[in-house]
Amino acid sequence: MSNAAQVGRAAGKLARQLLPVAKKSAETAKSFAPTVEQSGAFLKHVVPAAVKPIHSLWHEILGFTFLVFAGIGAFKVLRHPGAMNPGQLAIISVFIVVMAGYGISSVRKARRISRS
Repeated sequence: MSNAAQVGRAAGKLARQLLPVAKKSAETAKSFAPTVEQSGAFLKHVVPAAVKPIHSLWHEILGFTFLVFAGIGAFKVLRHPGAMNPGQLAIISVFIVVMAGYGISSVRKARRISRS
């Protein structure tokens, strides 16, 4: 008998032994189908309800962070008003305006998300 025939017989024996297990697993998969459908429906309802507050919180945290950066820049300018040359003052002023703008827009977006 050749090697191919021996391998074929061994594969056949193995398949016959595993066939009842395959049938059981197929039946088990069919019994879990309603559970999977219900969990999908549950996720479709719960995930959007959970994402909305997280999205709003994210924008609130970002807004607070940007406003803190703008406040630190403004504090530095107000603490030492004449110690900076005009170039530094211009750069810090642009920094303050940009950070405050991003902070305010982010807080407004968080409020808009929480209201909708």
